[in-house]
Amino acid sequence: MPNEQDIYLFREGTQASLQRFLGCQLLDPQTGARFAVWAPNAAAVSVIGDWNGWNRSANPLAVRTDGSGIWEGTIMGVHHGHAYKYAIVSRDGGRVLEKADPLAACCEAPPATASRAWSLNYDWQDGAWMAQRLAHNALDAPMSTYEVHLGSWRRLPEEGGRVLTYGELADTLIPYVKGMGFTHIELMPISEHPFDGSWGYQPTGLYAPTSRHPWDRR
Repeated sequence: MPNEQDIYLFREGTQASLQRFLGCQLLDPQTGARFAVWAPNAAAVSVIGDWNGWNRSANPLAVRTDGSGIWEGTIMGVHHGHAYKYAIVSRDGGRVLEKADPLAACCEAPPATASRAWSLNYDWQDGAWMAQRLAHNALDAPMSTYEVHLGSWRRLPEEGGRVLTYGELADTLIPYVKGMGFTHIELMPISEHPFDGSWGYQPTGLYAPTSRHPWDRR
């Protein structure tokens, strides 16, 4: 839930932590999830998804009274992986627009276009690397960058040409880059995007890594 300072910075245009209070925030299984979306020109907003049969009247959101234009609400029955969108009723003629969440943490794999409720809990185990990062990135340290588009770097012809999972990419790309003598990897955009030909330069979900690469198959 945003506090008064959060809303002040949001309205000022200097809020740097929108992901803390906008989008879908999964709570405990008994509570569901909290949703918040900025829709200042909406007459009404509701959340539609797997848990409510995509029923526009089932889970309406309420607009905040502080003039921020944020609609929010807590919804029961939402679980990790559920697909959802916002059903937005426009003030312009009452049109109903079904929109993906611009601050979603995960999206359906294209051509599907819904967002997914997603938990970001992860047990990071990179403490040793983080401790050495400053030395690796020092101004006097050697640097040779390998730029790569994950979707076209390598595919598996024996499996119909599918792209690699993120786990498979970690297992194969990093040894390849190190073997070639590079010190850094520069990823071309990995944010969710609808059109393969854009190589990610036309994103629709800046906070969601593309679901073209499953998380793992191992």
